[in-house]
Amino acid sequence: MPRLAIAQLRPTKGDYNANLQKIGGVLAQIAKLAPPVDLVIFPETATSGYFVGGGVRDVAVTAGTLFRDLTVEHEAAGAPPVDVAVGFYEVFQNHFYNSCLYASLGNASSGNASPGVKHVHRKVFLPTYGVFDEERFVDRGREIRAFDTRWGRAAILVCEDAWHSLSGTIAALQGAQLVIVPSASPARGTGMDEEGTRLPASVVRWERILKGIADEHGVWVAFASLVGFEGGKGFPGGSVVVSPAGEIVLRGPLFEEAVLTYDVDFEEITRARAEAPLLADLEVNLPHLIKNLGKGETGKGKRKAPRVQFDPATNGVNVSRFPLPASRIHVVGPGVEEGDPLAIDPDLARRWLVSFLKDEVVRRRGFIKGIVGLSGGVDSSLTAFLAVEALGKENVIGVRMPYRTSSPESLEHAQLVIQTLGIQSATIDITAAVDGYLSQVDASGDADPTRRGNVMARERMIVLFDLSAKYKALPIGTSNKSERLLGYFTWHADDTPPVNPLGDLFKTQVRALARHVGVPEVILRKPPTPDLVPGQTTEGDYGISYDKVDRILYYLIRGMKPAEVVARGFTPEEVAKVAGRLESTHWKRRLPTVAMMSQTAIGEFYLRPVDY
Repeated sequence: MPRLAIAQLRPTKGDYNANLQKIGGVLAQIAKLAPPVDLVIFPETATSGYFVGGGVRDVAVTAGTLFRDLTVEHEAAGAPPVDVAVGFYEVFQNHFYNSCLYASLGNASSGNASPGVKHVHRKVFLPTYGVFDEERFVDRGREIRAFDTRWGRAAILVCEDAWHSLSGTIAALQGAQLVIVPSASPARGTGMDEEGTRLPASVVRWERILKGIADEHGVWVAFASLVGFEGGKGFPGGSVVVSPAGEIVLRGPLFEEAVLTYDVDFEEITRARAEAPLLADLEVNLPHLIKNLGKGETGKGKRKAPRVQFDPATNGVNVSRFPLPASRIHVVGPGVEEGDPLAIDPDLARRWLVSFLKDEVVRRRGFIKGIVGLSGGVDSSLTAFLAVEALGKENVIGVRMPYRTSSPESLEHAQLVIQTLGIQSATIDITAAVDGYLSQVDASGDADPTRRGNVMARERMIVLFDLSAKYKALPIGTSNKSERLLGYFTWHADDTPPVNPLGDLFKTQVRALARHVGVPEVILRKPPTPDLVPGQTTEGDYGISYDKVDRILYYLIRGMKPAEVVARGFTPEEVAKVAGRLESTHWKRRLPTVAMMSQTAIGEFYLRPVDY
């Protein structure tokens, strides 16, 4: 009955030596356990972090080098003999791979447990879509193979390898009793498991996949997930052990480092396969099933499958499906259960964003303090509340930056947040700086409102970053997803802070989360305003409410055509207004356009992530 340990770690981005020491720390920790651990499983890319882009060549090592370095850490930890499975970027025969090393460390009494590399699995399925770009930086592995260990037989599937049902089948057919799944899959979406627990949707999907592998093949599955944030993408942890009956018997915490242990009973494989002999059935029928695999059926006497009729005028789309009556498809409810696509689980979102701020402010950038520009609106108020939970109220500074035309209410509400949270504060009147500049370029002092507003926004960032240097506090951004998609911000002003917890939340989602964390109701109720011009409101500038804007944006950025969005209960004018803003402001969401002249252009060929 082998004892497993799963170490869900937060690696230091791009620092092989620091991550080796962290692995050594885990080995020292498990050295104290009794009975001893037989196998420690570390996540995918545990030695470097996952999103390293072109930095793969900097952090990749050979399996032999990693084994040598692990041996040094194992000896320093004073740990008993143990097997390890460690995800790493590998260089092998002049190629780079996303791999997992399986090795035995230390001399054991049994003859088959001599130290050494026992197996290297090279990831076969490389995700190159969405947030992933693996195939640009590493090559594909070519096989899935089970192998013998001192305690039984195992196979390794790295992350997406496990998403393909055939992979688990191959491992089981080769006799694997334990399928090891190291992963670095970032959390995405909000979902609910079978027990009603709110989890990131990607975690729910992972658990379904892992239970399927275990249940169908009667094998143990051990899933080790990274934790922490890389460039805003959060690895959730939530590592699990799944029994051969498809039951989760151990689950790690979300967004936190942890070392989990579990004693695996291989007799449960026997019982599970006796109750559901699916693998035995497959072994009998497999030779027949694969006999004609890959062979066509166009020979003489073979029946052809009916050809699908294709009408080029409709591009193959069944036009009878669109448009559906708005009453049938315009689903907008108060919560996830009612089908509102913008509904969030506020407590999960709070934990997610607090963890993000801890990682990005403290662990990644080495700051203790954060500084927030407080406008008296819901976005900056929520940001301050999250920052206090992440950093502590003694480490958050709220800055009010009024101009002579600013609403007194904005100052009052910003002060209300400061007092509610008990944070340090500063008030810097920007009137003299703004008017002093404008009087030099416009003798009459009659700059148009747009120019004056842009100068005000940029002056506020000058203040925020100067105070950042004074207090050694990292500026924390407050812009929401709606504003970012619509370009409703001053370029290189509102969008300037290096860390932004709200940038992937629509305005309606910000309101829901703000209410959950306790932002004062007087702030939640008032109309949003940038407060650059007296009487200005955001929805007045849009000419459409946030409730509509957010849903139109949601559908558009998921790839729907304007006509499809109209069919969901909006007018053509509303959709055109939002789509026009979305399509005309891409430049505001990117770094400056640079003329590419070399073969090493930054961001095109020299590819390093923002936090590398």
